[in-house]
Amino acid sequence: MPNLHSDVREFLDRLDAMGGPEIHDLPPTEARGLLERLNSGADGPAVESVTDREIPGPDGDIPLRIYDPDTGGDAPVVVFFHGGGFVLGSLDSHDAACRELAIESECVVVSVDYRLAPEHPFPAAVEDAYAATRWVSERADDLGVDPNRLAVAGDSAGGNLAAVVSLLARDQAENDAPAPWSAADTNPPDIARQVLVYPTVSLLRSWPSHEENGEGYFLTRDDMAYFEDHYLDSDLDGMNPYAAPLEAAGHGALPPAVVVTCGFDPLRDEGQAYADRLETAGVSVERYHYPGLIHGILTMNTGLVDLSPAHDVLGDLAADLRRNL
Repeated sequence: MPNLHSDVREFLDRLDAMGGPEIHDLPPTEARGLLERLNSGADGPAVESVTDREIPGPDGDIPLRIYDPDTGGDAPVVVFFHGGGFVLGSLDSHDAACRELAIESECVVVSVDYRLAPEHPFPAAVEDAYAATRWVSERADDLGVDPNRLAVAGDSAGGNLAAVVSLLARDQAENDAPAPWSAADTNPPDIARQVLVYPTVSLLRSWPSHEENGEGYFLTRDDMAYFEDHYLDSDLDGMNPYAAPLEAAGHGALPPAVVVTCGFDPLRDEGQAYADRLETAGVSVERYHYPGLIHGILTMNTGLVDLSPAHDVLGDLAADLRRNL
């Protein structure tokens, strides 16, 4: 059994000493505020250009934040979906991580503020994520990016959305997407890479790591149940591949993938299972496993929580994007 990273152990001890409510005991609006406070306190690194804008979405405008580290045009682009269990998270909660990723990867990063549950349950987040990805692809010239070097990325629930957008783009290209996307998209985005950071890809609660890491490591079993109950309107939704991409009938012809897992994360086993499934289907997979780290490490890079391994993970992802886009 690997040891928990010393910086992470110190953070968890400090969090425990602070006391306070658990996320799963709070209404969503209060839980969102708790996450924002945890990720606040200091600005991330300066980026040459950071632009907020809104684009038309399936049910109202979708806010975006575009980070351009002075790429000079025709740059790779990463469409990023924040984590937070489909209930929490925002452009601000992941601002520092997106800044660091843009600078280190030398890519334009477009962060997407998709609709959240329970106000907007599945498939609202998927619809917004796909619409934003398609918008970036279609507006590549205006954004100064190369649509042939477009990646989708995200952490946790955002990793789910990156995987789902990849599935949906493939299915649209093959004219094989079921309702609620029954109308074929004649111009689906061409995704060159999917970066899945400790993604939730299965809505089964029976993975060994759920039990092994279900208490005491930041994300808990009760948190996962809370997020799922808010995101899904019915148990049947949990078998929909656009909610749980591990349930897809096939995983061939998908973009090359990066899959990040952490040793003390309840989602570890399903992330590894998804990497296995992709490889079995012939998809190229680059795995990054961090035995001593926990769920949420990607955004522990500034403010009240600034841990050295967070910068290591972001650096590894940035290096992968530089090599492969």
